[in-house]
Amino acid sequence: MTITFDKLRIDRGDFSLSADFALPKGGKYALIGPSGGGKSSLLYALAGFIDPTAGRVLWDNADITGFDPGVRPVSMLFQDHNLFPHMTVLQNTGLGIRPNLRLSPAEWDRTRAALARVGLATQAEKRPGVLSGGQRQRCALARVLLRNKPVLCLDEPFAALGPALRAEMLALVDEIVANIGATLLMVTHQPEDARRIADRTILVADGVARPPVETRLLFADPPGALRDYLGQAGLRPFRDMLVSPE
Repeated sequence: MTITFDKLRIDRGDFSLSADFALPKGGKYALIGPSGGGKSSLLYALAGFIDPTAGRVLWDNADITGFDPGVRPVSMLFQDHNLFPHMTVLQNTGLGIRPNLRLSPAEWDRTRAALARVGLATQAEKRPGVLSGGQRQRCALARVLLRNKPVLCLDEPFAALGPALRAEMLALVDEIVANIGATLLMVTHQPEDARRIADRTILVADGVARPPVETRLLFADPPGALRDYLGQAGLRPFRDMLVSPE
């Protein structure tokens, strides 16, 4: 099932963004570009949190532009976790099944299994305030898994984590996405994160979200907007990869 941005345009005050391309099912896509360029806005339009000024969002050729977020085939993982401090880790995770938490015994078992999958089986009865930043993101990821949507959008959820923990979380996401066959779209400011997880990268700059390009090739021979954004130091590792690929 393909995601299609069909002549999409987003206008918000002085800001404008256009996108006109398709993303085949099961791909892993990074979105990179200058701050304020519209990376998150494109994900929000896909998820239904903002309305486009023009154009359409299609899912498997069906127009979902006017659909509410809850009925779209999209789950979002945000940077701030969106965990409720007065609820346990188990309860926060169970919200992915039912917002009222009226879960059946089988659904609570599914919730515990999701926590186990992200390495939080022993943290189920704790509250988010006593967890580390990485553990809180694992809880948010488990909740997203329970929603069982075919598209997973990451809006810089690991930006506040250190390099080692961020790499660990990206590896976990990569494993989960592969297991469930989801399509992944990830906003990042880190070229290394894009290289680590994304088959293709979407450059968002100068008011345009450009069609995705193979990640390694994009960074090895970048367009001017990406070159200006990253600078030579940010691009050098990718050029080295062309000479000595992993």
